Amino acid sequence: MSDSMQRAKRLSQSRLSPIWIVPLLAALIGAWMVWDNISSRGPLITLNMDNAEGIEAGKTLIKTRNVEVGHVEAVRLSDDLSHTVITARMSRDAERMLNQGSRFWVVKPRIGREGVSGLNTVLSGAYIQLAPGDSDEAQTSFDVLDQPPVAPPDAPGLRINLVSQVGNSLSAGDPVTYQGYTVGRVESTDFDPDKKEMRHRLFIQAPYDSLVTDTTRFWSSSGIDVQLNSEGVSVNLDSFETLISGGVTFGVPEDIAAGKPAKQDATYTLYNSEESAREGTYDQYIEYVLLVDDTVRGLSRGAPVEYRGVRVGTVVSVPWHFTAPQPDTLAQFAIPVLIRIEPQRLESGEAINQEIDEQEVRKRFEKMFQDYGLRATLKTGNLLTAALFVDLSFNDDAAPYEPLEFAGKPVFPTTSGGFAQIEQKVSNLLDKLNDLQVEPILDRLDETMQTSQQTLEQVRQIAESVNALVSDPATQQLPASMNDTLRELQNTLNGFSSGSSGYRQLNDTLKQLEVLMRDLQPVARTLREQPNALIFDREVQADPLPRAPQ
Repeated sequence: MSDSMQRAKRLSQSRLSPIWIVPLLAALIGAWMVWDNISSRGPLITLNMDNAEGIEAGKTLIKTRNVEVGHVEAVRLSDDLSHTVITARMSRDAERMLNQGSRFWVVKPRIGREGVSGLNTVLSGAYIQLAPGDSDEAQTSFDVLDQPPVAPPDAPGLRINLVSQVGNSLSAGDPVTYQGYTVGRVESTDFDPDKKEMRHRLFIQAPYDSLVTDTTRFWSSSGIDVQLNSEGVSVNLDSFETLISGGVTFGVPEDIAAGKPAKQDATYTLYNSEESAREGTYDQYIEYVLLVDDTVRGLSRGAPVEYRGVRVGTVVSVPWHFTAPQPDTLAQFAIPVLIRIEPQRLESGEAINQEIDEQEVRKRFEKMFQDYGLRATLKTGNLLTAALFVDLSFNDDAAPYEPLEFAGKPVFPTTSGGFAQIEQKVSNLLDKLNDLQVEPILDRLDETMQTSQQTLEQVRQIAESVNALVSDPATQQLPASMNDTLRELQNTLNGFSSGSSGYRQLNDTLKQLEVLMRDLQPVARTLREQPNALIFDREVQADPLPRAPQ
């Protein structure tokens, strides 16, 4: 039985229990998720900000065109505590948008010159906006802008640079206008302490970028410009936005060709005003010094130099090198004034930009000084402000011209003008009066006065006689007597009227007189023919016989 009975053996068989499938599958899924998360994770970037207002780690998103491209992972202070450092994780697709031209800014509610923006973040919270750049160099550390950019880097338009002296108060977002219409914005402003000048970055949006050419001038616009000078009073108004915040405006000065279209990143000068921008066009000039013997009160820098009302130059400095030694041939107390003769003012179009021959222009002036008596005079340009300007005119009575120099500059000959001329004329008149022989004139005047006094005395006596005659009662009764005489004469004339008895008697008498005269006619004829007929008888003459024909 022992042989037949065999001992049972236990065999170990390795097999996997189904219960391990679940954790194994979970581990595989977790590993895949970890690998997928790691493989899909984008780059880690650093953002620098002045402060982290509205930024929360794990909540604040980074968007481009309202599409999420990343999120903030951590917010901390910098090592020197000067700013905030934000660590953000970007998506894998956002890696190509991170380069040197990319810009970041925080989108939150803002109230600015253009109105209220970012109201959609009141409930959802602030987020960081990314504007992708177009540079080929990758970058992972960025400075977050304080204000949103004026335009994205790929916006159609023109970007140019302006250089100005300290004092032009422009800031990012200020409008750029053309004839009062907004065509762009100021993108950024920086100050260069080495050159002591401001640098501004402007964006002119399309299609208005075609308005900017190489002859365009830019100037600051304060909204309202009031000028009171020798040329009068002028007031210019711009848009309401410019009136509040200021801005930049541009244009091509008159009589200048439009020029060629401007290039990207071209650099221009920013002038303080439109007038200074126009004056900046005349960059070729000839300098002279005026040695003025009159007062220069009212003459200021920028005053015009005119020839018969046409501006040909500008006053540069009043006074100029006042302590420099003056020529011995002139008075030692003249006021030096530096002026510029600008021949470009007499040109137009493309001729303005042509080079001038300085020597030729100086020779022409020398000839006019010597042969025609060209002189400079200070005259009043505005009675309200008493502002002066320099007037160039020909003077036939001018003193001979002598070439002079003052502090290395040629001297432009001058003559007294305005009140100085009046004072000179009054002085000459007084000199002539002093040369007159006054005593004989006074003696004759005394005789004349005595004669006039005698004449007045006679006139007084005659007046007293006339007064006595008029005061006599008989003279006063004379009008009444004349009235009585006229009344009696009227009565007499009334007695000879056609219906009165006197008139009838007079008429009968005249008839009788007529008959008597008719009767006396034969007697008168007889006496005429025979005067002795009153003494002797009248001779009877025979009738005459006619003669017979021969």
